[in-house]
Amino acid sequence: MRPTAGLEGDASTPGMVRIPGGTFLMGSDHHYAEERPAHLAQVDPFWMDATAVTNAEFAAFVSATGHVSVAERPLDPAMYPGADAAMLVPGALVFRMTEGPVDTRDMSNWWHWTPGACWHMPEGPGSDLVGREDHPVVQVAFEDAEAYARWAGKDLPTEAEWEFAARGGLDGAEFAWGDALRPAEVDVANTWQGPFPWRNFATDGFEGTCPVRSFAPNGYGLFEVCGNVWEWTTDWWGARHAADPTKPCCAPDNPRGPAMEGSFDPAQAAIRIPRRVVKGGSFLCAPSYCRRYRPAARHAQMVDTGMSHIGFRCIRRDTPQTRGDIVP
Repeated sequence: MRPTAGLEGDASTPGMVRIPGGTFLMGSDHHYAEERPAHLAQVDPFWMDATAVTNAEFAAFVSATGHVSVAERPLDPAMYPGADAAMLVPGALVFRMTEGPVDTRDMSNWWHWTPGACWHMPEGPGSDLVGREDHPVVQVAFEDAEAYARWAGKDLPTEAEWEFAARGGLDGAEFAWGDALRPAEVDVANTWQGPFPWRNFATDGFEGTCPVRSFAPNGYGLFEVCGNVWEWTTDWWGARHAADPTKPCCAPDNPRGPAMEGSFDPAQAAIRIPRRVVKGGSFLCAPSYCRRYRPAARHAQMVDTGMSHIGFRCIRRDTPQTRGDIVP
């Protein structure tokens, strides 16, 4: 008999919970365009980390393997034509709160390329992880997340697997916990409260990332699956879901997303860095700016770039699936 959903892992799956698999309504027709069309999808059962991978867990991986993260490696100028040579040094994007209201159409008002920023110095030189050992690791590129997953004998989830798990059995609900952002006027996730990006009232208790297991889990036992940090998936980015919602008889089985070629950013045609889907929103998502703290929400992320609000969690499948165009 298969374990039931939400069951904690045994010696072979420590820190993981059982996701039962099934058919669900993926995406949303009521929010951002990239979430459309809402459509049926099906995933097989699997195990998933109850929490995002923490700084302590990632440090253990680095200690065991000597892994050098993407943010700590030199950049190839050929990959970034026209870029300022002074910026082509190891680093990552760091969020900095602004002093007052700014044009929210220009993300450079709060995202700053910071030389030296990496997973163990997430705000750049002079920062560290003291007191944040149980926070999600951030400033990790896709390659870093996949390397950790392989070392741990796991994998990263597809977008469909991640979204099914995040819904926690509440198929069709807006949030991972129900249909209200703040049930009974209580904060149930680590998000941004106040006018973004210049004033965070932090009524949820946190201005940045929070320790894992700070908020109640969803119906499958997953903690902070929405809010806190975005999480990598293996799917290449596509501007819309490709599934046809008019054919409910034909829910795709374990869908793997589009081909890599369509994932490049058309606004930066000269920079050929493919993009993957990240899910779940983060501590920077606010009703006044970005309502992406929902299971259906999705965003494109270049695979080479670490940021202050992107982490990951892993899965373990019962039966290995064909990886298709998924590459390191």
